[in-house]
Amino acid sequence: MKNKVKDYMLITIGCVIAGIGTALFLLPNRLSSGGFAGIATILYYFFNIPMGTTIIVMNIPLFIISYFRLGKEFLLKGIYATLLYSKMIDVFSMITTFTDDRFLDSIYGGILIGIGLGLVFKARASTGGTDLIVQIIKSFSNKVRTSNTLAIMDGIIVFANLIFFKQIEIGLYSAIAIYIIGKMIDLVFEGINFSKMMYIVSDKYEEIAEKINLDIESGATGLYGKGMYTSKERTILMCITKRRNVMTIKNMAMEIDPNAFIIITDAREVYGLGFKN
Repeated sequence: MKNKVKDYMLITIGCVIAGIGTALFLLPNRLSSGGFAGIATILYYFFNIPMGTTIIVMNIPLFIISYFRLGKEFLLKGIYATLLYSKMIDVFSMITTFTDDRFLDSIYGGILIGIGLGLVFKARASTGGTDLIVQIIKSFSNKVRTSNTLAIMDGIIVFANLIFFKQIEIGLYSAIAIYIIGKMIDLVFEGINFSKMMYIVSDKYEEIAEKINLDIESGATGLYGKGMYTSKERTILMCITKRRNVMTIKNMAMEIDPNAFIIITDAREVYGLGFKN
């Protein structure tokens, strides 16, 4: 019950934030965030149909299918999120906009919608539209690539906005908004303090590991590997650390062994001692 309450709180906050971003920034300038919101924007300006109403109607057949393919709990959360998001768009669309600058609107609209949708997705829910279509398709086949499918569908919808409104700037600014939305969704999931993973290949691995342990107070794991060219077995150090420690560890390893081979990459989510619980 505690988890359900937390999920619905996230959905509520997320839908309010996304509704503000859509109604006060993108919609007044005919910009599209992709998905059903893009189609609803076209119908709003050409037929004066409330954007929220269009989103709800278009999602009805999808939710019927999702009940059979994705389960009852997902359906209930999805209906709640879609209804609330649609209502927030209609409510906030009655408020005077902050700016008429399309560039600013695409940026701040993208930030708010991305944060809002990120919170909804974090609660394992959906506001419907193209992302729900992808999840339904994936329930039939896991071979479908989510990012590619979403990009294709959103691209088609943005292109439709460009054709109907006959302004290439709308498509260009919409692309900026969609890009920012994707980045903000990733940021909500990963946080701003993501970690780094370092692989250090050196014959002096014991000395480097000891130095890391003493000076950084961080651990390192020895992985056994084999050089396929030399057929020589060696120990590879793997170290997960905070971003601020990367240069210190790198310089430390290079001082001990100037010939050390070092690989540094992002570790998007790390759980355990010293990191996320």
